[in-house]
Amino acid sequence: QIHLVESGGGLVQPGGSLRLSCAASGSIFSIVAMGWFRQAPGKTRDLVATITSGHSTNYADSVKGRFTISRDYAKNTVYLQMNSLKPEDTAVYYCNVRGYYSATSWDDFWGQGTQVTVSS
Repeated sequence: QIHLVESGGGLVQPGGSLRLSCAASGSIFSIVAMGWFRQAPGKTRDLVATITSGHSTNYADSVKGRFTISRDYAKNTVYLQMNSLKPEDTAVYYCNVRGYYSATSWDDFWGQGTQVTVSS
């Protein structure tokens, strides 16, 4: 199995910045994609950004131009740089990895979540 450890959440004022990190470890055979999702109270868990093994990125429209996803392939770590934060960005952010833990078996793995609160 693949284990994910997230860090970097916290409280920030509107217009501020935060950087989230997520390190994957365990039985990693290969990683297809890494990404971030978020879930606000009473809402569904929605995609924020993803990055594939081929370096392709995808962003939710609401964060384009403000958030940047990147990946350290050697460390199996994904980052989310969040700038110009807005109160509506407040949510629990979850790291996601789609990866193979053997030559033939793959799954979606999730981190424990990290709270991001944007408030003055």
